[in-house]
Amino acid sequence: MAEETKRNRWLPRIVLAFSAIALLGVSVLPYLNTPQNAPVSVNSPAPDAQRKQFEDQLRGYESVLQREPENPNALRGIVDAKRGLNDIKGTVEPLEKLVKLNPGVPDYAVLLARTKQYLKDDEGAIQVYRDALKSKPADLKILSELSQLLVKQNRPEAAIGLLQDTLRDAPKVNQATPGAIDTTAIEVLLGRTFANQKRFDEAVRVFDSAIKAKPDDFQAYLGKALTLQEQGKNPEAKVLFDKALSVAPPEVKDQITRLAAGPIASPSPATGGIKPNDAQPTEKPSDKPTDAKPDVPAPAKP
Repeated sequence: MAEETKRNRWLPRIVLAFSAIALLGVSVLPYLNTPQNAPVSVNSPAPDAQRKQFEDQLRGYESVLQREPENPNALRGIVDAKRGLNDIKGTVEPLEKLVKLNPGVPDYAVLLARTKQYLKDDEGAIQVYRDALKSKPADLKILSELSQLLVKQNRPEAAIGLLQDTLRDAPKVNQATPGAIDTTAIEVLLGRTFANQKRFDEAVRVFDSAIKAKPDDFQAYLGKALTLQEQGKNPEAKVLFDKALSVAPPEVKDQITRLAAGPIASPSPATGGIKPNDAQPTEKPSDKPTDAKPDVPAPAKP
């Protein structure tokens, strides 16, 4: 239990917890006003004293790993120390070990994949996500990240196929494990992916299916409202924004109100620098490349 608590404190807030607020984030991230994979400024070279502190921490954690090769706290500490030393490439190996040791923890996989994206290894990032789905099929974080990366690579059909296949398999999976796949959330991802490609009729059909299946879920109303808004159908969109507001949890109502105030710019695929944490619900992919390094948690105490 203590180790679980430590891990949860360390794990970055890559995407929001997949409650209603997170599903709002997943549903509308590609269409808001700040970069989803927002870069952070490259840190200035660490002062000598600070650099020595990171180097000392790194040696200490590496010493622990010599005795305990699978010590998760040491692996996380190495990631932190290497980040402090601006050695982003050096964080890949300990992150790979953390993913291998924790196949059921999608946050590790997302952080590793985003780091690979930052290092211009999109194919490596895609493989990380696909491997993670083997352990946790239909995980919303992974599906969202992978589908957006495929769109970024100009592979929208692959993203659409991924989500459609997940929905196709959902009845069988949910029969074996009730509630294992949130079909409404995945339909919203699929609908917004269609909308991203300006396939609005297909997007609307997906949202209508989701609304029919779960009429008290705000996600599909919001997704359809955004799609209509992008088409300039503002009166129809307003009706759906109002409906989304009426059934949404209190913590997302202000965001829905801001979205309804639109207009929203046409979506574009995510490109550029990667920030493997703190993806907030007021973000969208950036279309400007950057060499800013990824942000990771502050150094752990040895």
